[in-house]
Amino acid sequence: MKTNYTYSFIILIVILLFCFVLNISLGSVSIPFSEVIGCLFSTTDNNTWQIIITDFRLPKAITAILVGSGLGISGLLMQTLFRNPLAGPFVLGISSGASLGVAIVILGSGLFGGLFASILISKWSIVIAASLGSFLVLLAVLAVSSKVRDTMAILIIGLMFGSITAAIVSVLSYFSTAEQLQQYVFWGFGSLSNLSWEELLIFIGIYGLGIVLSIFSIKGLNAFLLGDNYAKSLGLNLLQSRFIIIFATSLIAGTITAFAGPIAFIGLAIPHLTRQIFRTSNHKVLLPAVFLFGAIIMLICDSIAQVPHSDYTLPINAITALIGAPVVIWLLVKQRKMMF
Repeated sequence: MKTNYTYSFIILIVILLFCFVLNISLGSVSIPFSEVIGCLFSTTDNNTWQIIITDFRLPKAITAILVGSGLGISGLLMQTLFRNPLAGPFVLGISSGASLGVAIVILGSGLFGGLFASILISKWSIVIAASLGSFLVLLAVLAVSSKVRDTMAILIIGLMFGSITAAIVSVLSYFSTAEQLQQYVFWGFGSLSNLSWEELLIFIGIYGLGIVLSIFSIKGLNAFLLGDNYAKSLGLNLLQSRFIIIFATSLIAGTITAFAGPIAFIGLAIPHLTRQIFRTSNHKVLLPAVFLFGAIIMLICDSIAQVPHSDYTLPINAITALIGAPVVIWLLVKQRKMMF
C-alpha cells in the first residue's frame, strides 16, 4: 500500500475513534466525558452511568459501525459488479425481501388472534422474518444468476423481484389496521439502538462472514472493472466470482436490514465519497477505506439523530437521506464523467 494512502488511513482511524467516543458521550442523559472514559474501562463508581454506557450506548455505537461499514462495502461491490454508479446494496431486492418478511409478520398478524399474534410480532420473530425474506430473494437471484450470463440482466431481475415484493406489501397494507401500519412504518425508519449484546454477537458473526467473502473477492472486483473479457483473460471464473460477490452483498445487506431495518442512501453514497478522497479504483485500497468512511458517516448520522441532551430521537433514515440524497443528485449531474 502506498505511503500517501497510509497517512490517509491513519487519519480516518483517528477520526473513527473520535466519532466513536463522541457518539457514546451523547444522549438524553448528560454524562461528563471523564466519566464516559471511566465507564469504558470500568473505573467509574456511578453504576447508573456504567449501565447506560455499557448496555445501551456502546452496543448502539458498535451497531452504527457495523451498519455504516457493511452498507458501504455492499454498495461498493454492487457498483463494481454492475459497473453502474447508481447501484446500491439493495438493487438485488434484498431489502424488499426483508421488508416483505416483516410485513407478513406485522401486517399479517391480524389473521391470528390472542397470544399467538403477540408471539408472532415479537422482536426475534421480526428479525427471523426479515432474514428469511432476504434469504429467499437471495436464493431466487442466485438461481437466476446461474442461468444468465449478462450482468445487467441480473440487475434488472433484482429490481423486478423488488417490485413483486413491494406489490405484495401494498396488498397486505391495504387490509391492515392503523396500528399495524404504524408499527411497520416505525420498523421502516430503521434503528440502531434495539440490539442487546447477545443479538450483537450474532450480527457480528454473520457480518464477519460477509466481510471475509468480500476480501476474497478483491481480485475479481479489480478484474470486473475492465470488463468481462479482460477478467476472462486473467483466468477468472466469472460465474463463481459473480456468485461470491452477490452472496457476500446479500449476506451483509440482509443481516443489516434484519437487525437495524432498511437504512437508505449510505450504501449508494459512501463508495463515491471514498473515491473522491482516495482517487483510486484499486479495491485493496477502496475496501478498507469504504469500511472506515462508512463507519464514520454512520456514527455522525446517529449522533445527529440522537438530538444530544434531548429525549427525542430522529429516524436514522431521515438523517442518512439528508447526507445521501445530495450525493445522488451530484452523481446524476456528473454521471457522464464517472469513470469505472
